[in-house]
Amino acid sequence: MNSVRPGSVAADSNVLLAAVARRVAWRVFAAADLVVVTTEATLAEVHEHAPVFARRYRLDLDVVEEAIELLPVERYSESDYASHLDEARRFLAWRDPDDIHLAALALKLGVPIWTNDDDLRELPLTIYTTAELVKILGV
Repeated sequence: MNSVRPGSVAADSNVLLAAVARRVAWRVFAAADLVVVTTEATLAEVHEHAPVFARRYRLDLDVVEEAIELLPVERYSESDYASHLDEARRFLAWRDPDDIHLAALALKLGVPIWTNDDDLRELPLTIYTTAELVKILGV
């Protein structure tokens, strides 16, 4: 684990869904000087999983959808990181193609990725789990 406090992290869909449920991931957003970024593609994935997620946690789907929209994240469109899609594909195409957009954004911005998914470990970037970020950020 890298113990350097990041200024920004690129958030994967799994941690965003956990934050929506107000699980431990939500505490990461309490770090005053941390900027959480993600892609429109990652948010689309979050919306795609929202119905199953709402049923699992016995939450109203409309409340979940609203919470997704209110997440305090900077959102990037594909045109913002298109220059790094091929590089991200080289690392991830054989693992989880859904992660390519987030990886491209992180590569473009030069920021760590926040995920609890092992698929992104192939990237030449720092990867933080929620537990690691909570510890580093002291939240």
